[in-house]
Amino acid sequence: MASIEIDLEALPATEPTDGKTRLILAGEQLFAENGINGASMREIATKAGQGNHAAVQYHFGSREGLVRAIFDYRMEQMEAERGAMLERARAMDRLKDARTILDIILLPQLDLHDADGNHSYASFLSQYLLQSRSPEFGDFSGSEPPHLTEALRLMRERVDYLPPYVAQRRLISISLMFLNILMRHHGTDEAAFGESFPDALEDTMEQIVSSMCMPLRLLKHGFEIGGPRDISRAWG
Repeated sequence: MASIEIDLEALPATEPTDGKTRLILAGEQLFAENGINGASMREIATKAGQGNHAAVQYHFGSREGLVRAIFDYRMEQMEAERGAMLERARAMDRLKDARTILDIILLPQLDLHDADGNHSYASFLSQYLLQSRSPEFGDFSGSEPPHLTEALRLMRERVDYLPPYVAQRRLISISLMFLNILMRHHGTDEAAFGESFPDALEDTMEQIVSSMCMPLRLLKHGFEIGGPRDISRAWG
């Protein structure tokens, strides 16, 4: 899979990446480094090479508007790969397989690099998820790209034995697990970690499948939620 790399500093005047896109990429990097509330609109405009310090407000209206634009920009970049993965899964009759669905949701993020080769989108998304309080399964700031939406629908159907709030909590938790391994391990010296990135990723994905699909075991009103009746559905 080809990496998506755009060097903000080296773009020539004729580069089709326009000022609005520069603001999106600069915002992603600064939000990743400083937190979504830690970078000023002026700092983002300056990093994007905009002389107008109100450029963010002009193009996006607000900080929240820029956050939505970052999601829209990155989601669109991942749509083609997710669509191809869905088609392969459909052809192989694996649209009910939890690992396959989670691969479709998570793995396209591997290709999203910033100008410095870092996974700033992963850091940005982590910041967003840590602040998210939405109870809606798969809520990503209003962005609803069709292939991701389909994959999330398949995942929700796959874990339909879980209450909605549990499914959403687990989706956020497993997303953070994936983003953590991506930010900490990808591109590092294998000797420093004692394992290769592919091995670490495979182990993490297996943990993610287990964490997302395990039955809910809570004693409530004298009976077990997600008990033996649900186990075959969870692991089958």
